Amino acid sequence: MPIIVITGTNTDVGKTIATAALATNLHKHGKKVHVIKPAQTGEPDGHGDRYTVEKLLGEPITTSEYARYPEPLAPNLSARRAGMPQLDLNDVATRIRTADSPDTFVLVEGAGGLLVRIADDWTICDLAHELEAPLIVVTSTQLGSLNLAELTVKTAERKGVRTLGLIGGSLPQHPDLATELNVTELPVVTGVPLLGCLPEGAGKLSPEEFAAACPLEVTPLLDLG
Repeated sequence: MPIIVITGTNTDVGKTIATAALATNLHKHGKKVHVIKPAQTGEPDGHGDRYTVEKLLGEPITTSEYARYPEPLAPNLSARRAGMPQLDLNDVATRIRTADSPDTFVLVEGAGGLLVRIADDWTICDLAHELEAPLIVVTSTQLGSLNLAELTVKTAERKGVRTLGLIGGSLPQHPDLATELNVTELPVVTGVPLLGCLPEGAGKLSPEEFAAACPLEVTPLLDLG
């Protein structure tokens, strides 16, 4: 089944919540999911993005993590400051390909934005290119989001990586005018579909509430398989 890489227009735009929402919606279609976080930074043992995904799904799901660095920085900087080895692109790609199986979607969550360095010599965009995997871009929705989303999609395109769709990472209950217009305009300026928007505070919901509150259009993902 397909490998799909999830990145963001910036840090703290809701990549992990979006990854969990994708997994939940794929489960609704009877698909198995394996969520991989190559590099986790700034979290103690037992905490971090893979554990957030497990909590929000509330059902068995396979998750993996390849490296954990102590400070909440870009992975290459956190590794460097801690004197820890950085991840190797070819090794990570090989491990992800090994996790792929005929009946499982592999969702790979990056760190920060598209060009944040996982190691000094590669980014999540480089990994997507190496894997020949499409992107899902998680974007903010407030003022300034159109520019960030278009920059991310166009940069990926120039590097030979296709963006499958966008997800609005945290939509306020009462959006302002800029946010309302951005939600409509995001697919226009980027040229890729908006798969849905996740409500602000979705990460605090129970698994049942989360599944009900976070529907996404996953047909583009299902078509890959």
